[in-house]
Amino acid sequence: MTTYTPPQRTATLADAPAIAALMRASVLELFPRFYDERQTLSAAEHIASLDLRLIEDGTYFVHEADGEIVACGGWSRRNRTHAGAGDAADDDRPLDPATEPARVRAMFVRGDWTRRGLGRAILESCRLAAKAEGFSSLTLTATLPGVPLYLSFGFTEVERVTVTTPDGVDVPGAVMTRDIDDPDSIEA
Repeated sequence: MTTYTPPQRTATLADAPAIAALMRASVLELFPRFYDERQTLSAAEHIASLDLRLIEDGTYFVHEADGEIVACGGWSRRNRTHAGAGDAADDDRPLDPATEPARVRAMFVRGDWTRRGLGRAILESCRLAAKAEGFSSLTLTATLPGVPLYLSFGFTEVERVTVTTPDGVDVPGAVMTRDIDDPDSIEA
């Protein structure tokens, strides 16, 4: 049986409303399996917050099926690690590819499109694009629903963390890393 994989493309600013809606819907559908109601609602407000800089930088990807965006995610050459905890003074600082890892950011899949390879396809696009810019590793701050995907793509959990959202809600997650050039770390 062949599984249909909708095409992937680089996101545009015109996609922003649809991406924002997808992010929120994904959190509201998938997070209750891992978080309580208060954490889920806070994450839908603060973690599912689109960073337009990713789109402006051309480092954000979407999969589209039947005219709807069903998956999104990207990477960044800037210092910001994740949404949800507010802004930091050095979020826009360019990373040094020789000494710092690229950031994987804002990965969301619509609930009815999970486990179809879209997240992996986005991660592979991120890996290849960051490698082309001279990065040798990737890092991310994962929410708990994403940890299994990242582990299967060769990321290693470095530490458990708690993101405190601007409304004071603690959302557990994990900092994860992987080498860009380690194909043996990716499960088939």
